[in-house]
Amino acid sequence: MTEIVTFGCRLNIHESEAMKAAIGKRDDLTVINSCAVTAEAARQARQAIRRLKRENPERRIAVTGCAAQTDAARFIAMPEVAFVVGNAEKLKSQTWHTLGTTPDKLVTSDIMAARDIALPEIGGFEGRARGFVQIQNGCDHRCTFCIIPFGRGNSRSLAPETAIAQIRRLTEAGYKEIVLTGVDLTSYGPDLAEPLPLGALVRRILKEVPELPRLRLSSIDSVEADADLLRALAEEERLMPHLHLSLQSGDDLILKRMKRRHLRSDAIGFCAEARRLRPDITFGADLIAGFPTEDEAMFARSLDLIEACGITYLHAFPFSPRPGTPAARMPPVDGVAIKKRAARLREAGEAALTRFLDSEIGRKRMILMERGGIGRTTQFAPIRPETALPAGGLVEIEITGRNGRELTGRLATGAAG
Repeated sequence: MTEIVTFGCRLNIHESEAMKAAIGKRDDLTVINSCAVTAEAARQARQAIRRLKRENPERRIAVTGCAAQTDAARFIAMPEVAFVVGNAEKLKSQTWHTLGTTPDKLVTSDIMAARDIALPEIGGFEGRARGFVQIQNGCDHRCTFCIIPFGRGNSRSLAPETAIAQIRRLTEAGYKEIVLTGVDLTSYGPDLAEPLPLGALVRRILKEVPELPRLRLSSIDSVEADADLLRALAEEERLMPHLHLSLQSGDDLILKRMKRRHLRSDAIGFCAEARRLRPDITFGADLIAGFPTEDEAMFARSLDLIEACGITYLHAFPFSPRPGTPAARMPPVDGVAIKKRAARLREAGEAALTRFLDSEIGRKRMILMERGGIGRTTQFAPIRPETALPAGGLVEIEITGRNGRELTGRLATGAAG
């Protein structure tokens, strides 16, 4: 079996499993599935390539993913790299079956010409308790800091029948939680022959796959959330009460310069409405510290957005200029100030997480067990039960305490282990 080293998002996790199916029995390659969301992510991929080649000089390394798509020349120039494969080609069996039969080191095409999602059937996810189904790829928006559309192409959606068939297949294989993934998940649907918004797809999945215990969404853009999605959140207990929001800033002028599609008030209003509909909901969010032209007052509005929206799981990123994006040409913030602001965001995020975890003590929650003795509640809180439980199972746990960033707990009375 080909070794695949995966960086980045849940979408890459899904696609790495799809690549295993596409590659088949070929075992003479190690594949790096790279990420380009930050300069650091791309650097980590290059670092891994050099390390893997040092460990085994005979190893042939193929690089794919968003960093390979957006900066192919840099990877081609690395002596450790045997092949660079584009995002549109990495999921096609023909790509891997013919790789190395010609002198070509680069196998890629115009990602903007991609019009479909061609995924091999996936029977499972090695070592993972939850299954992932990619229902959308690409992005039609052009946020000024983001290079991902140039790595993924324009937005395109998976046919609902195909998505439901894949979910049913994974459920029959024993997965009790499925995560819907995409680059811009809430843009799902308008390109289909019969347009279908994300909320309608969610309700259709829950209706047509009644044996699926838990359905979860990956990152969404709250301004694109449709009425059906909010109704599903309110009415469908099997839709998990946890949303990760692409917020990026709490200041309206910075949001405008980012070319985002929402204002601060939109984000706060969405969280309030979602919490009204589903009182136990938790939110994760992405925030960028030190976007060009951000001053201290602008940053303060991002900092207090954590409390204003009730963010529990914060991903704080120091601004990282990506060559070729408009933000890379804007007046930069001092690097030391960026690091300090990112640290302050993380500190506030840790405090918010601690408050939430402490508020869970004494409650009973259904958890999905993962590897290593860790489980996740419906709200995605990590918990380590005192009893060893098998990965992939659902069990009710009484929460007894907190140990750092994890909850602790025991089997609830009458719960089966």
